[in-house]
Amino acid sequence: MADEHQFIENGLQRAQIDEFFAKELGRAGYGGMDIAKTPMGTQIVLKAEKPGMVIGKGGKNIRKITRELTDRFGMDDPQIDVQEVDEPDLNARIVADRLANALERGWYFRKAGHTTIDRIMDSGALGAEIVLSGKVTGARSRVEKFNRGYIKHNGEPAQEVVDEGQGVAVMKLGTIGVTVKIIPPGAQLPDDFRINEDVEVEAVEQDLGSDDVDDLIDDDAEIPDVSEEDDVEIPDDDPADIIDEEIVEEVVEETTEAAPVGDELDEEEVIPEDDEIEAELDELDEDVADEAADLVSEMEDADAEDEETEE
Repeated sequence: MADEHQFIENGLQRAQIDEFFAKELGRAGYGGMDIAKTPMGTQIVLKAEKPGMVIGKGGKNIRKITRELTDRFGMDDPQIDVQEVDEPDLNARIVADRLANALERGWYFRKAGHTTIDRIMDSGALGAEIVLSGKVTGARSRVEKFNRGYIKHNGEPAQEVVDEGQGVAVMKLGTIGVTVKIIPPGAQLPDDFRINEDVEVEAVEQDLGSDDVDDLIDDDAEIPDVSEEDDVEIPDDDPADIIDEEIVEEVVEETTEAAPVGDELDEEEVIPEDDEIEAELDELDEDVADEAADLVSEMEDADAEDEETEE
C-alpha cells in the first residue's frame, strides 16, 4: 500500500475508534483519546470525567472494550490507559456533550450558551467560543455564536493551542450541531510578551578612545615656520578679477576652436564675390526691359488692327 493510502487508512481508523468511544463512554464523560503505536502493541490513553465507569466493576467494561477493538478494528494487543480529566469545564469535548444534553432536556439555547461559556471563563480559560447551528428555534436553521475572551481561528496556534470539541443535540425539529473552542490557561501564544520591572540594567561605559572631541580641539596644528628673510610672493590682484580673466580667456579659446577654416569648406559651396553678383543683377534687369518693350509693341499692333476692321 502506498504511503498516501496508508495515511488515509490510519486517519479513517482513528475517526472510527473515536466515534466508538464516544458512543460507548458517553455517560462516563468521554473527553478524547491519544493513540500511539509501540513495539509491544498499540497504546491508547482515554480521558474521561468518571474513570470508574470506564473501567467498570472488576474491570469488566475495560475488558469488553479491549475485545471490541481487537475484533472490530483488528488492533494488535491494545493497551488501554484511563486518565481522569482534572478540570472538565476546560475540556471542549466534555463541554460540548454537556451543552448538547442540556438542549435535549429543553433548556433555552441562549440561557444554555451563556451559562456554559461563563463556567468556562470562571475556570480560568483565556478565551472560549460556542457555536450552535441548526433549527435552534423555528423551522428555519441559523447559527448562534457566544464569545468570551481571546480566541484563535487560523494558523498554527489554532491547531496546537486551541482545544476544539463537537457535539450533537437531537431535537424534535432536527439536529443542532454544537462546536466548542477553548484556549486553556497558561497557553503560550506567539504574540505574548512579558515586561520585567525589577531588573537591574548594567551601566554602559562609553569608550571614546583617542578620538575625543576635546582632545582634537586642544591639539595644536602644525604650522610651518616662515622667517622674515624668506621672500614670499603675495599677489596684489583681486582674486575675483583673476577668475574673470581666466573665464574670458577660456571663452575666447572655445570660440576660436569652433570657427571653421577656409580649407575645410567644400569646393562646391564657393561664396561668390560682390562684382559677380552685381553683373548678374544687371543682366536680369536688361532681360526684363526687353520683354516689356516686346509686350508694348504687340499691344499697339493689336489696337491698330482693331481700328481698321471697325472702319
